Amino acid sequence: MPPSGTEPGTRPSGTVRPGGAPERDDVLVDAVVRAVEVTGAHAASVFLVSRDRRSLVLSAVCGTPPSLLGGWQRIPVSGAIPVAVAYRSGRTVHLAGADETMRRFPQLAMALPYSFGSASVRVKAAESVFGAMAVVWAAGPEGEGLSKAQRRRLRATADRLGASLARLEERGALGESDTVSAPLVVPVRSAPAVRVGLFDWNLDTGALVADDELCAIFGIDPGEFDGRAATLAAKIDDAGLPGFRSAARTAVEEGHVLAHGLRIRDGGGDRTVALWGRVPETPGGRRMRSHLVGAVLDSGTGMAAVEAIERLTDGFFALAPDGRVTYANHGLERLLRVRQDELLGRRPWDVLPWLADPVYEDRYRAAMISQQPVSFLARRPPDQWLVFSLHPGSQGMTGWAARVRGSVPADAGPGTAVAEEVAAGASSPPVAPRLGTLYRVLQLGSALTEAVTARGVCEVVAEQLLPAFGGRRMALYVVTERRLHLLLQRGYRKGFLDRFEGSTLRRGLPVSDALISGAPLFIESRDEFARAYPGIHPSESGSAAFLPLIASSRPVGACVLGFDGAHRFLGDERDLLTALGGVIAHALQRARLYDAEFAVAHGLQDALLPHRLPTLPDVRVTGRYLPGTRGMDIGGDWYDVIPTRDGVALVVGDVEGHNVAAAAVMGQLRSAVRAFATAGHQPGDVISSTNRLLLDLDPGPLASCCYVRLDPGSGVARVVLAGHCPPLLRRPGGYTEALDLPCGPLLGAADVDRYPESDLHFPPGSILALYTDGLVERRGSDVATGIDRLRASLAHVRAGSLEELADKLLLDARQSPSRMDDIALLLCEYAPAERR
Repeated sequence: MPPSGTEPGTRPSGTVRPGGAPERDDVLVDAVVRAVEVTGAHAASVFLVSRDRRSLVLSAVCGTPPSLLGGWQRIPVSGAIPVAVAYRSGRTVHLAGADETMRRFPQLAMALPYSFGSASVRVKAAESVFGAMAVVWAAGPEGEGLSKAQRRRLRATADRLGASLARLEERGALGESDTVSAPLVVPVRSAPAVRVGLFDWNLDTGALVADDELCAIFGIDPGEFDGRAATLAAKIDDAGLPGFRSAARTAVEEGHVLAHGLRIRDGGGDRTVALWGRVPETPGGRRMRSHLVGAVLDSGTGMAAVEAIERLTDGFFALAPDGRVTYANHGLERLLRVRQDELLGRRPWDVLPWLADPVYEDRYRAAMISQQPVSFLARRPPDQWLVFSLHPGSQGMTGWAARVRGSVPADAGPGTAVAEEVAAGASSPPVAPRLGTLYRVLQLGSALTEAVTARGVCEVVAEQLLPAFGGRRMALYVVTERRLHLLLQRGYRKGFLDRFEGSTLRRGLPVSDALISGAPLFIESRDEFARAYPGIHPSESGSAAFLPLIASSRPVGACVLGFDGAHRFLGDERDLLTALGGVIAHALQRARLYDAEFAVAHGLQDALLPHRLPTLPDVRVTGRYLPGTRGMDIGGDWYDVIPTRDGVALVVGDVEGHNVAAAAVMGQLRSAVRAFATAGHQPGDVISSTNRLLLDLDPGPLASCCYVRLDPGSGVARVVLAGHCPPLLRRPGGYTEALDLPCGPLLGAADVDRYPESDLHFPPGSILALYTDGLVERRGSDVATGIDRLRASLAHVRAGSLEELADKLLLDARQSPSRMDDIALLLCEYAPAERR
């Protein structure tokens, strides 16, 4: 059991880091390599929990360089990312492909919008949880993912790692936490491309000591080798024996042999190997002329392949998993106009300025993560278009480059995707240009953060999607009680979509089919639509993409993107639209929740604010409420006019916050003030009692309040302020002042026995203004300046009625697009009957 004070399912201490403890490094390396082997994945990684147990830190990877993971080298434990979910829940998180990743983990799909499958499992031992392990594979066309047996072997590998880490922890060999260190990087194991055999040859006696690899190169069973050079010589082509003997004599004279070629008989054909050797020296520095030691190098068909590639005019190259060039033929050197030594060991986009656009690196990332070939265009200055094709593998990738044949559209841009036949050298032009997948997702995601309402989300989607993909029509539906309702459409003729309004989710409609299956539906021509849906009149679009909008595993709506004429949806475009569907779904879900809360809040606030103020003798009153222009457009500001036994109470208050909770508290305070006032309490007691009520709502928000009880018969008022702005009084001659009155603390801030009261005399014809701070606060100026500005307006504004005066005082606030706070204003004119 974990020690007292630790969280269940977490490691009590001693979190790990890569590079700090050799034994731990060994078990991490073994774990990621084994995870790749038992699952057939192309990459594996281990994330270990940080010392504060708030983050999962990338500690070891196999097959995928950490640079490809970008910001995912440190993941919050609470995050909606597969490895974090596996760590928290203990369940295997298996995502067969891009569609399932988009539905269940849109944040991951946004960051890595490529086609791949993944599985994540917890790394634990007994009650200690050390982290999580993940594998990634190239998603197949059927999206089947790992088999049950492969998932079982992955969990066993994770458990084996957990047990090893637990043993190291018990011995104190786990090391200290250091999340800044770089993760261990392990290449995927592969069969050696080059074999090397070692030998020691006594030239006088003909005896030869050979290792097992040398015997294997010559096709001899190591157990049957008789130790004679003649036995190996019998395997050498007769035409090469004289040269071999000459090389041996040269070695005796010069002391070494440099890459002497030998042809070896090998069953169905001959192979060429290279002999390297030297004559060793005695401890005294004299050559042992009777001995030759060295190695035989068998490169298989590698050297022949390299020689063949070097004879081609097209460019061929190899990239390491981190994107660095490991080989470039002379054809690439001529094509790119850059020397080989400038390319080798560096990334192409770091060497050539015209490849520095991030979209090219995104193409490489797409190929490496998805393990699927990609082909794209690049423009070499001044006006030469090249086609690049990248073919990934576990050890890196092979690339091919050539000049584009035929014409290129005038609007083709960096990284424009091309079809396979174009990449192979066909003369047909490339498809329409597309910006990099990652950047389209980020662009739309950024724009959607500004959209608050469902209508706003629709507008952003229309503005972003249509120009990005060259579409001509778009429809955005929302699902309510399993029925489709159109939110917005662009490009369809009037009334065309009416027949689908209110349709139930059922098989036989393309939008419904996409939602029911949870996978996008791509129809590339009218003929294809007619075959798939013979009973439905074809739309105005020649082709269309039907994107299900699914958030939290529930259908939110659907997005339809239509094109004129036939349109081919290439693999990267399908991946991009799938990822964007997840982004739109979550934005729409958030917006619908906002709309629902907005409606509730407005209904609540509308019910709480007075719809009609009482008609009173000798007093005229009018009130205004103005919601903020941002957020929920609601708040905790209120005003009220309450007839009492001793006259009339005027109240203005402000609860902090701009949400449903603020409006609810406002309603409670308004009711409390009204109850205490009508019960005949003195003004100070009314506010003190209301303050205690708010304290009882612990933890409740703070509130300010101005309470005025006016005796219309005498014109005398008693005023109580609780952290509120001072009231303004305009006297009959126009002189206006901000009343400097004692002020108690905010409601809810402290338990106060009694709030201070102030007496105020109203001359007949005077006007009292009570207001909240939203009316006097402006960006870049203090509240005191705003109060003085309002005082001047009240003094000089000419109005024929109290209603007109209230409207004029709010005129500037109504026209401000950036006002954040809501406003309450209450005006009271003292007009005794004898003055009328």
